[in-house]
Amino acid sequence: MRIFWIKVFFLIFFAAILARLYFWQIIKADYLQAQAEGQHFTDIKVQAKRGNIYFSDGSILASSNPSFLLFGQPKILTKEQKTNTGYMLAKILAEEDESVGDLAKDFINKLSSDLFWIPLKKQISFETKKEIEDLSLTGIGFETSSSRFYPEGSSSAHILGFVGSDTKGDSKGYFGVEGYFDGELRGVSGLLRHEKDALGLPILIGNFLNSEAKNGKDLTLNLDRSIQFIVEQKLKEGLEKYGAKAASAVVMDPKSGAILALASYPNYDPLQFFNFPKEYYKNPIVADQFEPGSTFKVLVMSAALNEDKVAPDTKCDICGGPIQLGGFSIRTWNNKYYPDTTMKDVIIHSDNTGMVFTGQKLGLDKFYEYLENFGLGSQTGIDLQDESSPDLRAKGSWREIDLATASFGQGIAVTAIQMVRAVSAIANGGYLMEPHIVKEIRDEKQSFEIKPKIIRQVVKEGTAKIMTEMMVAAIEEGEAKWTKLKGFKVAGKTGTAQIPVAGHYDPNKTIASFVGFAPADDPKFVMLVRFDQPSASIFGAETAAPTFFEIARELFSYYKIAPTE
Repeated sequence: MRIFWIKVFFLIFFAAILARLYFWQIIKADYLQAQAEGQHFTDIKVQAKRGNIYFSDGSILASSNPSFLLFGQPKILTKEQKTNTGYMLAKILAEEDESVGDLAKDFINKLSSDLFWIPLKKQISFETKKEIEDLSLTGIGFETSSSRFYPEGSSSAHILGFVGSDTKGDSKGYFGVEGYFDGELRGVSGLLRHEKDALGLPILIGNFLNSEAKNGKDLTLNLDRSIQFIVEQKLKEGLEKYGAKAASAVVMDPKSGAILALASYPNYDPLQFFNFPKEYYKNPIVADQFEPGSTFKVLVMSAALNEDKVAPDTKCDICGGPIQLGGFSIRTWNNKYYPDTTMKDVIIHSDNTGMVFTGQKLGLDKFYEYLENFGLGSQTGIDLQDESSPDLRAKGSWREIDLATASFGQGIAVTAIQMVRAVSAIANGGYLMEPHIVKEIRDEKQSFEIKPKIIRQVVKEGTAKIMTEMMVAAIEEGEAKWTKLKGFKVAGKTGTAQIPVAGHYDPNKTIASFVGFAPADDPKFVMLVRFDQPSASIFGAETAAPTFFEIARELFSYYKIAPTE
């Protein structure tokens, strides 16, 4: 019996050994192999060069300069070497606002860690690298890297965005084009793997693997460098002249949807983005929503004309005074009334009561349909990361007063890019285009051109021509006629929208805007200019309109467009 139990014991013992061997050699084989490789191999990520971003003329908006990552090898340094190395590096690398002693302690702490390899400082310039190499320090080395460079400084900051770091410390694009096309721009990192000895030093005859990095793709924008400069200069002048809290402008080719210029103030330096408030990062043209005010009237009137509900000479039979609706009194902006005014004069005088008449003729169902057809309530598809879109209120919740106020741009929200695209449909024979910043994406082997994309035809070509003539009349005879350019035919509309605050409208704070296109008979550009809370005047006719025409004057010269009158 004793022999039997001895046999059982040895059987169980050998079975346990076999089970353990099976566990380590079969089940945990991959894990142990990975652990072994981690002890015998060093992996170094080879960073891909981030793609360049160009203006339409080929000049550089964003590029990458070579830089270096400084690293240390703590295992091969003595305690005395770590201290001396820390202080010597700190003397070279300490910036103006840094203490050499504090930086030296940071380096010494890192070099005292129980690691074979540790990063010490990123984005070392070539000159600084050479200065450190001349010290011939033991256990100090460099990895080739790159840093973003913006030759134009803060120019086009809201278009570009910036490059920061993600949670892993890797470079990542945020906002604008840098954020939207981060995957294309960043490329694919490579891998350098070599076998190392017990001290972490490379074994020259050991295994070696080199996977090359694939550089990021280059982007060519539709952005015209000259137009961008003009817009930025005039917009900044207007911001200071009219004492506005903020200002923005966008210029688009109505026939292709190409964004030719886009600027907003206040802006920031994308290279030093961390020194600016985070509120500056988003692009107001695509991210901020506002009530459009009277600029919205051209869309509502276009819809009514297209549905044959009104004609330019249709007379308004409710425009002799304020209109009472649902306990509210709707007045004109200047308390002037024109009995039996025509639809053409409604646009010329920016008559709110006339627009209520137009909205009622159109009806809620068609009104709502055209809002969606003009692209409101949905994103435009522009290739910028931070685009947003105000939602349209559910049609079932609209009251009669809501239709009335929305007909003249109150109680409804848009973004600037939505508004300029909608008006561009009028300039483009009724066709709504998808706006685009980027013109071409290319790498070393091939290129991809982003072609113009028609979304839909919103109004008939004949309707667009009639509306254009009404907008031209608004410039020639309306409240902004003093700003017009002699000899040039421009279609446009002013807008002055009060800002809703705590359930009511602030009478002293407005969004002043102007939207238009030129030349009216063959538009080369459509443009929207907007000032947030101008203090010199609350009216778009006295702030946004003059700035619009100052930019337009320069664009006529740039496009070599001669006066026709």
